[in-house]
Amino acid sequence: MTLDPRRDPRGFLRALYDAAVQRALPQAVTAPFLPPPPKKGRTLVLGAGKAGGAMAAAVDSLWPADAPLSGLVVTRYGHVPPAYRARPGRIDVVEAAHPVPDEAGRRAAQRIVELACGLTADDLVLCLISGGGSALLSLPAPGLTFEDKQAVNRALLQSGAAIDEMNCVRKHLSAIKGGRLAARCAPARVVTLAISDVPGDDPAVIASGPTVPDATTCADALAILARYGIDVPGAARAGLESGAFETPKPGDARFAGHEVHLIATPQQSLEAAAALARRHGVAAHVLSDEIEGESREVGKVHAALARAVARRGEPFAAPCVILSGGETTVTVRPAAAGTPPGRGGRATEFLLGCAIALHGQPGVHVLAADTDGIDGVEDNAGAVVAPDTLARAAARGLKAGDFLDRHDAYSFFAALDDLVVTGPTYTNVNDFRALLVA
Repeated sequence: MTLDPRRDPRGFLRALYDAAVQRALPQAVTAPFLPPPPKKGRTLVLGAGKAGGAMAAAVDSLWPADAPLSGLVVTRYGHVPPAYRARPGRIDVVEAAHPVPDEAGRRAAQRIVELACGLTADDLVLCLISGGGSALLSLPAPGLTFEDKQAVNRALLQSGAAIDEMNCVRKHLSAIKGGRLAARCAPARVVTLAISDVPGDDPAVIASGPTVPDATTCADALAILARYGIDVPGAARAGLESGAFETPKPGDARFAGHEVHLIATPQQSLEAAAALARRHGVAAHVLSDEIEGESREVGKVHAALARAVARRGEPFAAPCVILSGGETTVTVRPAAAGTPPGRGGRATEFLLGCAIALHGQPGVHVLAADTDGIDGVEDNAGAVVAPDTLARAAARGLKAGDFLDRHDAYSFFAALDDLVVTGPTYTNVNDFRALLVA
């Protein structure tokens, strides 16, 4: 199939997104990283994340049929691949809520902790970790209630904190994250297969690092809470201030011999999209897979770059596509009295900020979407922007700035029929952004 970015810019951008997702699908990337079955012990699979169901399905299909295999993985509601749901394998997969934990996630985390007990040095633990695991694998530290964890999680999500900052706090208020899961598995050998959704691909940040030692401290967590003005329950503050909630650190003997493999990363997916564009004669430039910041502001910066390319041919010559990834944030400001809460996630807020800054720039089309298929908590992966986006909105009486002010980008793009809806993709390498300058 030939992709024509001039005749079908939206189809071209969607194909790039699909290529990025395909590069990160567990069934396609898992095999090279699987260790051989242990000679004497058993193999236990534990894990959590938005890609957890697909990772479990991949391991089950690739593991020798005559080798013992069992375990439990928790994923987001609706994120179990249909084939595995219809015909479950040897690994149990349960579903729970994201981004705010629920009771199903707490029960799953408790079961995972119980399964990790009583292992021997002959046993192998395969840990399948992907983005979203922080919320899905939620078990409060001793003395905290589950409601405490939920409240802190909500506050972090609305604070504008970066993902590494949020996960630092989450680790220290958890009984399972920040290396504690792997420590419970001792003396068994632990091999972690991870799909990265974080800038920098640090395994200690992905899903709050349940299987790797943690270099951050309780003091770091307290500083983050203070930076964003987040109040926490007294028991949480006491545990942090006393150091009772400290995590296992690098050098801990319980992690000796453990392995961590990144089986899919954001950069690999961006490169797959770039390769597809080049095969169809369009120059492709990957800015970075580590872009962070306020979504609307990142949108403005991307718009400025696209306008420079369109108007002056700098720093890239048109036609071209500009790609980026990472994890932006949305700081949710209180809504005015009587105003319903806005709908949308990072991708659509990025796009609304970008559209406003583009001012209808001719020849520029933009797609932004989350690679897990869900932007925030809505049913869309993202949306698209075209040169006529603002004009079409104005014709319908829609003021883009008003929608941005109330964090209601979903409603803006839904009214224009410009949402990108994919359903769950069964992987997660975070934000995907593509700007086509024709």
